[in-house]
Amino acid sequence: MRRLTRSDVQYDVELHRVVKRFGTLIAVDHLDLAVARGQFLTLLGPSGCGKTTTLRMIGGFEYPDAGEIVIRGQPMGRTPPYRRPTSMVFQNYALFPHLTVKENIAYGLRERGVDRQTIERRVREMLDLVSLSGLGDRYPRQLSGGQQQRVALARSLVIEPAVLLLDEPLGALDLKLRQQMQLELKRIQLRVGITFIYVTHDQEEAMTMSDVIAVMNHGRIEQLGPPEELFERPKTRFVAEFLGAANVLPATVCAADSRGACLEIAGRSITVHESGLQAGDTVFLVLRPHWLRLTAPDSHESVWQGTVIDRVYRGPVMTMRVALESDTVLNVDIPSGTVPSPQLGDTVGIALLPDHLCVVRE
Repeated sequence: MRRLTRSDVQYDVELHRVVKRFGTLIAVDHLDLAVARGQFLTLLGPSGCGKTTTLRMIGGFEYPDAGEIVIRGQPMGRTPPYRRPTSMVFQNYALFPHLTVKENIAYGLRERGVDRQTIERRVREMLDLVSLSGLGDRYPRQLSGGQQQRVALARSLVIEPAVLLLDEPLGALDLKLRQQMQLELKRIQLRVGITFIYVTHDQEEAMTMSDVIAVMNHGRIEQLGPPEELFERPKTRFVAEFLGAANVLPATVCAADSRGACLEIAGRSITVHESGLQAGDTVFLVLRPHWLRLTAPDSHESVWQGTVIDRVYRGPVMTMRVALESDTVLNVDIPSGTVPSPQLGDTVGIALLPDHLCVVRE
């Protein structure tokens, strides 16, 4: 591969056909990925999908068995972590318990032989950046989990890496603090302007912070794109079901042309504006619960009729589980406090929003 010059580097990180095996297990399978400079990219997927292994290979903690990793235009080969322009924040923070907050943050600069005045200035800047001014003389044991996470972040950022790698750093925090730190991380990333590559299995976390999400499965990327695109227009059944709640209904294409197709679904025919389908194809219709609407059972808008078999309170919404005549069960979200609210055993109609009909293949 041609070695890029600094002037024509468009990406901070590039993976070209990267493979990683552990014995007979293929953890990462011919993975291609390009991360633009200044981007917040999240590797999202279930346990065992290869996301953490991919992150560790970028950082140099694992080496690929095939393929190439390029950072800022330079092939990394078997370059060790301390010689890569990257820094990593681990899930357990890995703070030195015998060092103060300031000493923890300054550690990397001291190892690089930076002069004392520069270290003091950079540490002050980092404490301000992560909102820990005034806590520099405390020890990690005197901090909350969220504060320890900020120290770990500051320690990684103070050395001014080209790319910051984050391996589920919020996993140990409670829900409220985790949500707060999601916003803080995005604020910090925008302020420092460097590339963040973040690993998580939490879909809400990924959608809150990311510019781009790579949904991984079995060592490969199923779909790559902005959060809205992946949620509104998933390309595979796996992405549709993994990224948020979804009703995924098997369907058969009964007719198709360049303008769209007619699908046979749960005893009804539904027209979709989807190209590239052929009569006889087996596909899946994705219907997010909030894309559906309950109506009177005899309403001309209703596509299906069914019986309410469960009501699940979720704060701002109530999820109604509706059993159709075809034995299919659909989840439908309605605003909590809706009056009148359907009760268990009620017969209801379900209407579709025409702008929210997404067809995927297996």
